[in-house]
Amino acid sequence: MFRNRITLFRLLGFDVRVDASWLLLAFFITWSLARGYFPGLLPGHSLMEYWWMGAAGALGLFVSIILHEFSHSLVARRYGLPIKGITLFIFGGVAEMEDEPPNAKSEFLMAIAGPIASLAIGAVCYAAAVVMAGPQAGALDSVLHYLGVINVLLALFNLAPAFPLDGGRVLRAALWQWQGNLRKATRIAASIGRGFGFWLILMGVFSVLAGNLLGGVWWFLIGLFVIQSAGASYQQVLLRQTLEGEPVRRFMTEHPTCVLASETVQRLVDDYIYRHYYKLYPVLQDDHPVGCIHTDQIKTIPREEWGRHTVGEIMQPLTADNTVPADADAMQALNIMNRSGNSRLLVMEDGHLAGLIALKDLLKFFHVKVDLEEGGSDKRWFER
Repeated sequence: MFRNRITLFRLLGFDVRVDASWLLLAFFITWSLARGYFPGLLPGHSLMEYWWMGAAGALGLFVSIILHEFSHSLVARRYGLPIKGITLFIFGGVAEMEDEPPNAKSEFLMAIAGPIASLAIGAVCYAAAVVMAGPQAGALDSVLHYLGVINVLLALFNLAPAFPLDGGRVLRAALWQWQGNLRKATRIAASIGRGFGFWLILMGVFSVLAGNLLGGVWWFLIGLFVIQSAGASYQQVLLRQTLEGEPVRRFMTEHPTCVLASETVQRLVDDYIYRHYYKLYPVLQDDHPVGCIHTDQIKTIPREEWGRHTVGEIMQPLTADNTVPADADAMQALNIMNRSGNSRLLVMEDGHLAGLIALKDLLKFFHVKVDLEEGGSDKRWFER
C-alpha cells in the first residue's frame, strides 16, 4: 500500500513512518490554517505569524494522529496481534496489523481505543486553551483551541459505522459477537463502509457545484479511499480464511530450475532467464541452497560486466524474507510476501530445497475456491 515512506523514529517497540503523500496533507493543512482558519479566529496578526500558527497546528495534528494510532497498537499488542508499524499518509494514519483480531472483544477494544484517545486529546487541548485564554486571545491558545476541535471531529468521523473506520470496526465486533461469524460480519460492515464512501463522494460533488472546489475534491478522494479500503479489508479476511490451514507444500513447484553460485551472470541470462523466462532462481553450492537470484539483482550490473561476475557475488542469501518452511500455513507464506515484497519464496525442509512457491499460485487457488463457494456470491462482491 505504501511505496514511498521513511521511518521517523521507533517508540515503545513500534516504527513510526511517514508516506510521501503526508507531505501534501501537511502543506494543505498548514496553508488552510494560515490563510483561512487562524485569520478568521484571531484577526490582526501578520502573515508570518499565521504561517507559524498553521505549522504548529499541522504539527499538533501530526502528534495527535500518532497518539490515536498508538492507542490502537498498544491494545493490539495486549492481545498478541503483530503490528508492522504506524504509517502516516494523505488520509491520516494507520496501524498496520499483520493478522485479524482473535475475537470480537479484542476487535472492539482495539477499535474504540483510537476515538477515546482522540477525545481525550481534544478535551485536554480545549481545556488548556480555555485556561490560557485571557481578555484577548493569543496565538498559543488559538492553536490549542484548533487542536481541541479537530481531535473531537476526528473522533466523531472515525466513529461512523463504516468499515474500515473505527466505528465500522466496532460494528463488525458487535456483529461478530452476535452472529459468531467474522466473515459475514466483515461483509456487512464493509458493505456499509462502501455505502458511506459513496455518500462522501456525493457530498464532494455537491460541494464542487456549490463553489467549494478544494473541499469537494477532498471529500471525493476520501470517499474513494473508504470504498477501496472497505473492499480490500473484506478481501483480506476472505483470503485469510481461504488459505488458513492449507500447507505450503500443496502450492509449491517441486524441483524448480536452479543455478549454481559459480555460474557467471552472462550464463545465467543466456541459459536460464532467456530459456525459462523466470524472474527468480534458487542458487546452489555443492547441491545445497545458499540463496536466490532475481532479475533485479542482475540490473545492478552493467551489461558489459556480466561475464566477469558470478551469481554467488550478487545473489540474496537465505533469510526469513525469501524462505518459508514446507509445513507452514499458506497464510504464513502470504504474510512473508506482503512484508518483504517478494512474490516468490524458496520452500525449505530440513535444510534442503523442497520447492518454490509463487503468489500467483496462491491467488489462483483463492479465486477458484471463492468461485465455487456460496454460489460465487463472494466472488461477485469481490469483483465489484
